[in-house]
Amino acid sequence: MTTTYLKKASKTPETETATAQKVVTEMLAEIERGGEQAVRDYARKLDSWEGEIVLTRAEIDRRAAEVPAQVRRDIDFAIRQVSDFAHAQRRSMTEFEVELHPGVRAGQRVMPVNVAGCYAPAGRYAHIASAYMGVATAKAAGVKTIVACSGPFRGGPMHPYLLYAFDKAGADVIMTLGGVQAIATMAGGLFSGKPADVIVGPGNKFVAEAKRTLFGKVGIDVFAGPSEVAVIADDSADPAIVASDIVGQVEHGHESPAWLFTTSKALAEEVMRRVPALIETLPPIARDAAGAAWRDYGEVIVCDTREEMAAVSDRYASEHLEVHARDLDWWLATLTCYGSLFLGEETTVAYGDKASGPNHVLPTKGASRYSGGLSVHKFMKTLTWQRMTREAARDIGEVTARISRLEGMEAHARTADDRLAKYYPGQPFELGDPVKV
Repeated sequence: MTTTYLKKASKTPETETATAQKVVTEMLAEIERGGEQAVRDYARKLDSWEGEIVLTRAEIDRRAAEVPAQVRRDIDFAIRQVSDFAHAQRRSMTEFEVELHPGVRAGQRVMPVNVAGCYAPAGRYAHIASAYMGVATAKAAGVKTIVACSGPFRGGPMHPYLLYAFDKAGADVIMTLGGVQAIATMAGGLFSGKPADVIVGPGNKFVAEAKRTLFGKVGIDVFAGPSEVAVIADDSADPAIVASDIVGQVEHGHESPAWLFTTSKALAEEVMRRVPALIETLPPIARDAAGAAWRDYGEVIVCDTREEMAAVSDRYASEHLEVHARDLDWWLATLTCYGSLFLGEETTVAYGDKASGPNHVLPTKGASRYSGGLSVHKFMKTLTWQRMTREAARDIGEVTARISRLEGMEAHARTADDRLAKYYPGQPFELGDPVKV
C-alpha cells in the first residue's frame, strides 16, 4: 500500500504555540498577586472594558429584550438539542454495588463537580454556540454552580445573543471577561467566590495556554488547538460538497488544518481545483483566514484502499472527521481516533458546531487518540466506596499485612494487625515478617 501527497502542509499547529507561553505565565502570576484589581486592569488594557464585570439579573433581562424573536427560537432549539444529548449521556453513566468477596462490598458513585467555569470567545462575531455548548452540558450533568465568561464585543458589552445563550442554557453567574483574565478569574473564584473545579470552552492560543497551565489546579475539557477537519472520500463522493465542507472549516483561522484522504485521484484534483475558488468568494476576513489555512496547513493524500484511508485517518486523529464514502457502517465500526464523526453527505461539521446535539468542544492536535470531547463526563467524578464485615476484614487483613511487609511498609501492615488483634484476640495469623530497615 502507498500514500501519495498531492498537497503537503508547510506548517503544523505546534508552529505557533510556543509564543503564547511567556505571555500567559506572566499574566497568571500578576493576577495571582493582584487579584480582582489585576483582572480589571487587564480588562481595561486588553479589551477597553471598564464596566461591571458581573452582570445583574436586571441587566441580563434588559439585554435579552434586544434579541429578535427568531434568534431566540433558534438558540432555544439548539440548547434543547445539546441538552437532550447531554442528558442521554448522563443516563448512560451508572452507579453500582458489588460483593467482591464474602463480606466485602464495593461500589461506584457518579457525581457532578460543584462549580464549572464555561468560557466562550468574543472574537469578531458572536460565538453563540460556544456559550450553550458548555453551559447546557454542565447543567445536564447536575453541576450546582455554573460561572460563564465572555469578553466585551467590539469594545462594548457582551453581545446580547451570546448573553442570551448563556442565560437560557442555565448559567448562574455571567461575567463580561475575555481571554486569560477570564480563565484565571474562574479558576480563582474571583468576583463570584466560587473557584471552578472544571473550566471548559474554546478560545485563542492564549486561552488554550492558560487552561493548559492551570490544569491540575482545575480540570479542563481538552488541550485545545486550532480547529481541524478531515474528510474521507471515495469515488462516490461529490467533490463540490467535499470542497465546500473543507472551506467551511478553514475559515476558523489562519492555523486551521484541513485534510482530505481519498482513494480517487480524480476527486482529489477536482477538490483542489474548487477549494481556492470557493475561498475567493468569502467575505474579506474569512477569505484571509481560509486562504492562509489552506495554503499552509491543507493536505490531500491519495490512498490505495479504504483500509489505508482508515489507518491514515486514525494516525491524524482529527478533531472533526467527515466520511463521504460507501458502507458507512464499516467506517463507524473501523475508525477509532476522532473528536466527532460525521457519517455521510447529509451531515456536516457545521451541523455539529451549531445545532445537531453532540458537543462541538473537541480534542485537537492528535488528542483524540486518548480523549473525547466535551461531554457530561467532563463534569462528573467517578467515586468509589467500600465496606466490609469483620469476617471479611480477617481475610483482607492477612493479605494486606503480608503484601505491605513485602513492600517495606510496616505502618501499613500494622493497621491490619491492629484490627485482627481487636476482632480476633488470641488467634494466630500469618502476617509476614516485620520490616527491619
